Formats: sequence, structure tokens, C-alpha cells
Amino acid sequence: MPDLTANTIEPVGGFQMQGMMMRYNVFMPRLYNWCLSLGFEPGKIMPSRAFCSDESQGYPIIMIAKHFGTFPFNHGRVGGIVATDRHGPHAEHGENLVIIQASHIGYDPQTKNFGSYRRLQTAHQGFSPNCGKIYNVNTWYQDEYQFAQQNILLHTYNGMECIIIDNQLLHEDRDEGLFLRLNRLIQTNEEDQRLPLNILSTAQVFAASTPLVQKVGKQAFSHNKPQPIGTDLNADMFYFKRNILEIDESSHHLEHNLIRYMPQIITSPTPMLMAAQINTQIEFDRTFRTLVKEKAYHGKKVLFISGLNIDISPQTGQLFPLTKFIPWAASILEQDGSFSTLEQRELVQVLEQQSTDNPSQIDLEAAIQVMTEAEEIKVELNS
Repeated sequence: MPDLTANTIEPVGGFQMQGMMMRYNVFMPRLYNWCLSLGFEPGKIMPSRAFCSDESQGYPIIMIAKHFGTFPFNHGRVGGIVATDRHGPHAEHGENLVIIQASHIGYDPQTKNFGSYRRLQTAHQGFSPNCGKIYNVNTWYQDEYQFAQQNILLHTYNGMECIIIDNQLLHEDRDEGLFLRLNRLIQTNEEDQRLPLNILSTAQVFAASTPLVQKVGKQAFSHNKPQPIGTDLNADMFYFKRNILEIDESSHHLEHNLIRYMPQIITSPTPMLMAAQINTQIEFDRTFRTLVKEKAYHGKKVLFISGLNIDISPQTGQLFPLTKFIPWAASILEQDGSFSTLEQRELVQVLEQQSTDNPSQIDLEAAIQVMTEAEEIKVELNS
């Protein structure tokens, strides 16, 4: 479990979206041509994708195959986690290696909301969460947060601004749950003690801290009856603990990545988008370090690029999402073991300098037709 103290706030940021997006039919030829400019040899490049298992990721995979001329190796686990134990097998499948990692998030262009995606194969072509794994991980934290929002009340007591806190939220010996940074909510006395003004059946009343009164305003305490703190319960006022199985790159790995950032995620206007973005950032940092140490990649050129897939729900007449890619960072590993890293803005500039024309791209329908018309080959079994 992450070591989170009551005074620790995890920083997030750095990921830019505006002006960074590019459609996959533009991103993929640019990526291929960038590989050639780095000295990668056509026909010897083995791409690999670390995507979620969602069907909405199918179109990006098709575009990888079209431009690199081969179906990509599978480096991904659900939620866009990189399976680093597959580095060795990937290295054996080509002379030049490319790894594309991307968390993903749905987008509905009608409502302009992130986090949902139209499922064409369902009975009524309805919407469901996308990425579903991120949604499921977020749900427990959202429920804990909503309980705290409704059970922390603001009011006055003997003419003093006060805060009424449910007893469950005051129990700091719990194994898991939402934990308050009480020093930011409750006024202490001269001995730095937080003494209740009153004891209720299921809660306690405290003098509100000066920073809290200044942040929410005196009017928040002036109602006739206690009012829930609601959205005024900001990310810097709490943190989470949860018992998560400690198994490397298991189905719980995504939650391990996100738990320390959950206060910022669930108080964001777009929680699932922020979660996908943070996971991309963490996975790039983690995977980059495993690539540098991977002996199977020594003596080969490797390009690792990480970003975010925006799955725009299919509209009438479309079979696939209009997927857009937002680059985050890239790392280039040379044959002698040296490496270099490109940050987001530099990476976008490099990609934008590449041609969107790829004469080497394959005609998938023609390739399938060749296989269809090929002479039958009998598979003989040894008796």
C-alpha cells in the first residue's frame, strides 16, 4: 500500500491536450516515417502495442498493421498496463522494435463528455463506460468521496463557524477508506489539540479552521441548518487507503498506479480522463526503466512512445471510432545501450515534421485476397 501521510499531496500535471491531438490515420504514417529517419530498416520493424483489451482499440491496431506491414505484438494488459515480462519475446520478433503504449478514454461528440462510448454490438447500441477498467477502479473511491461530501456538515455553534464530522471519518485506525487531513479542517487550540465543541450520537462538532472558513466563505456556515460540505471538500483535504493485492502487473496494477492521485482524480471535472492521463504518465516512467535494463533489447534499436487514445464514439455509418492520439513522451534506445527521451512538446514537434505519406503502407484487402487465393497447403501430422 502506498505510504500516504496526512501531510502529503501528490502532484499531478504536465500533460497537455490542446493542440496535441492527431488522428490515427495521420499519427501512424508520421510514426513510421520517424522510425525510418532514426535508421530503422523497412521490413525489419516489429511494432508492439500496449493497449487495453477493449474493442475500441481495434482501429488503432489496424492502422499499425497497415503502416508497419505486420500485425503488432501484444504488450498490453487491461487498462493500458505494459506487460514488461514480454520484452524478451518482443525483442526476438524483429531487428528494430517499436512499442506504443496508450491508456484510452471514450468521448461522446454529442454530449461532449469523456468516459463513455457507443457499443454498436449491443441490443440498442447504447453507451457504456470506456475505459471500463478505469471506471470500475474509480467507483469505490467515488463512493467513499460522496459519503464524505454528505457527512461533513458546515454550520454555526455558539456563534462560531463549525464543522460536524461523522464518527467513521474520524476513526484513523481504519484499514481502508477516505481519511481526512484534519489539520486543514479543524481549528486546534494552543496545545495543538483538536477538541470537539460538542459530541453527537454519530458525529462530533469542531471549530472550523481559519483556512477552511477563508476557502468556502462565511456564508457557507450561515444556513438555518447544517449543510453538507459537498464539492467544497477539495482534493487537498483528504487521501485514501485501500488494501490492494501486491502482485506485479496484475489486474490490480492500474489501481496501484492511481490510488495516490485519487483525490485529484475524483474531484476533477473529468475523472476518467484524468485517470487515463495519469496512468499513461506512470506507465511511461515505469516501462522506460525496464527497457533500459532489458538485456534482450541490447544491440537493437528501440523506440518507445506513450500517449492517450481518445475513442470518439462511432456515428451513423461508421464501424470504428475516430480515434485520436495525444503523445506524452518517447524514448529512443540505441544499439550501444545509450538512450534519449523526448518530452511532450518536443515529441509532438518531431512527429509534425514527418510526412503523412507512407509509400510502404500495405493494402489490407489486397493482402487478404492474396491469402484467400493462395494454393491450399495441407498440414501433415506425424503418426
